Amino acid sequence: MSSDGSSTSSIIFQGVKRSIPLDKPRLRAFVARLTAEVSAGQPFTVLIANDKELQRLNLAFLQHDYPTDVLSFPGESELGEMAISADRALEQALSLGHDVSTEVEVLILHGLLHLLGHDHEGDRGAMRRLETKWRKSLGLPAGLIERTKQK
Repeated sequence: MSSDGSSTSSIIFQGVKRSIPLDKPRLRAFVARLTAEVSAGQPFTVLIANDKELQRLNLAFLQHDYPTDVLSFPGESELGEMAISADRALEQALSLGHDVSTEVEVLILHGLLHLLGHDHEGDRGAMRRLETKWRKSLGLPAGLIERTKQK
């Protein structure tokens, strides 16, 4: 909670290699913008960690024993939490030709849409359309759902 009693979203960096060039002030500002524009003021938490931590979380919660790029965990007192692998983000950014902070922004947007209750697995493209709308508004490159459709 902030000093005026309102809740704010937060971003936590844990175990990220120093060699991964994340623009932390930019990412904090992006989370604040998403809170204001996308989640209508509902706070959420973003954990940016390494592959090892994402693999641990993926195994613990989804029984998948491998690292992944983003996981979302809906919450009770706040919108929820998401975890993002800085290692996956760097690899994806390099393969797609943009910087790692841009890739983390793409992942945060995707995770936030899941926290808001969207699920691209069976929604007949509704989450993809919403992700595309926000991605364009925020000046981001192709989102996760669009990328999988292009393969």
